[in-house]
Amino acid sequence: MFSSLAVYTLLALQVYTATAFPAYESLAGLPRDQLDAVVANTKYMRPPPPPGPLADDSSKLVHDAAHPYQDLKPGDQRGPCPALNTLASHGYLPRNGVATPVQIVTAVQEGFNLENSFARFLTYSTFLVNGNPLTNLMSIGDATPLTGQNPPKPATVAGLDTHNNCEGDTSMTRNDAFFGDNHSFQEDRFQNFVKYSKKYGAGKYNYTAAAQLRKFLIQDSTQRNPQFSLVSPRLFTAFAESVFPINFFVDGRDKSGQLDLDTARSFFQNMTFPPNFHRRAGAVSNVGQDVVTDLLPNFKPGSNTKGVNTYKADPTSANLDQPCVRYTNFVNKNIKSLYPNPTGNLKDALKTNLQYLYEATVAAGDGCTQVFPYGH
Repeated sequence: MFSSLAVYTLLALQVYTATAFPAYESLAGLPRDQLDAVVANTKYMRPPPPPGPLADDSSKLVHDAAHPYQDLKPGDQRGPCPALNTLASHGYLPRNGVATPVQIVTAVQEGFNLENSFARFLTYSTFLVNGNPLTNLMSIGDATPLTGQNPPKPATVAGLDTHNNCEGDTSMTRNDAFFGDNHSFQEDRFQNFVKYSKKYGAGKYNYTAAAQLRKFLIQDSTQRNPQFSLVSPRLFTAFAESVFPINFFVDGRDKSGQLDLDTARSFFQNMTFPPNFHRRAGAVSNVGQDVVTDLLPNFKPGSNTKGVNTYKADPTSANLDQPCVRYTNFVNKNIKSLYPNPTGNLKDALKTNLQYLYEATVAAGDGCTQVFPYGH
């Protein structure tokens, strides 16, 4: 996994030498002929297809001798996702926190036993808005020159810290972006996690505690954050993250469905597997999410429109029970807004990754009609 990162770093340096444009700057503002020339001269390789399911999805030790925890080094990226942070800290992902989609799909399966279509959908939907299609690299934290020369704006290539996609308001352990740092562990927010686990789970975090905590977090952001927003695609990751710790942070030998608070802190704050941690047995997606959504049956995506406590539903956003609206809007709105008129290798990279995303929706059984924003 490290060799591909070295190759792409060298390619970024080669582009810098050949074009005299800094490797980390966007190409926005260049005339079309110069822009096409720079993109064309980037040594491009079409993104390879994602890996399939694990051949062996049984429970096994994942905090093993081959994957020891290591402290971060200067420049290493970590972000709002405790699962990816942990995988990088143990070497399932490159330890600097910059990875390819194939590496991410492989890592979340190996480390946590995510079901393959679920892993692919999360990875490619995240990569398409936060990663660099030209170099096939994404930061799991903030923007970094290690992802190579950026495509032209309005593309951002800003990593998982980008607000309102994977990261967003109502996080269990990270601040809403309005309050500043949206990616670092916050003890006060974790204490809400503790409080609801004690009240509804006898000191353990379970589906009941998850539902009640999600309800509180939405109310809290509505009342405190004048810019609070919970619309697609963040809407779906917000509800998914409520049950993710129960499904994947409980040791695979423990069948109780109850996450103890020390283990939760190990992942959320310390970014490490607990000692002797085993992944769960059998690949799984985000089971239990219906427990959370059932507690909020009338919830609609929306935002505060005129300050705190002015929440208004957004009829243009997909609801939680509209996966195909989510997919269509994501492609036609989110991706097209970042890449309105791609050409050459950039266009090919986007079309390829969008194909991988659609195949993940099909594998998940959503039955959506494929959309082609850049042609067949």
